[in-house]
Amino acid sequence: MNALAQTTNAFAAVSTNDIRAIKPPVPMDASVTWLWWMLAALFVAAAIAALLWLIKNKSTPMLPPEAPHHRARRKLIAALELLGQPRLFCIAVSDTLRLYLEERFDFHAPERTTEEFMAELRATPLLNGEQKRFLGAFLTECDLVKFAKHEPARSDLEKLHVAALRLVTETEPPPTGAIPPVIVPPILNRKT
Repeated sequence: MNALAQTTNAFAAVSTNDIRAIKPPVPMDASVTWLWWMLAALFVAAAIAALLWLIKNKSTPMLPPEAPHHRARRKLIAALELLGQPRLFCIAVSDTLRLYLEERFDFHAPERTTEEFMAELRATPLLNGEQKRFLGAFLTECDLVKFAKHEPARSDLEKLHVAALRLVTETEPPPTGAIPPVIVPPILNRKT
């Protein structure tokens, strides 16, 4: 026999000796009650979680969104706490007024410079001439404080605040049914 035939016969002998028979299946415990108990516990936990979620969501009623003029008044009154810091006060008041005008009239005030916003404002009939002039003066005064480090007197800041509240009051939508309460800022009654 040649060498190739011997190698092939040797390989065949080794490979047949290497193959083992398939092992039979391992017997399992017929009682799988632990699996049923585990599934039942998971089901109970899920039911409790769903019940708690329903109770939590049912107890918090859905409130209607706050009207833009109410939100603006609330933020303007909160800005009174910043009267001692003119720059922060002017940022808060002008941002509040810009956001109010965007929500109320769909102006794009927050993203624009004062000049760009005033150009848009001149083209709209939604505000009267006096309101447009006031708004231009108001934003210019706020810009002086925010960017030019102008330090106005406290009385000037209070006037800006009253003017901003006045603009919100003049431009709010007419009430439907009940008259909303007018909030008078307590800080204006205080002497400096």
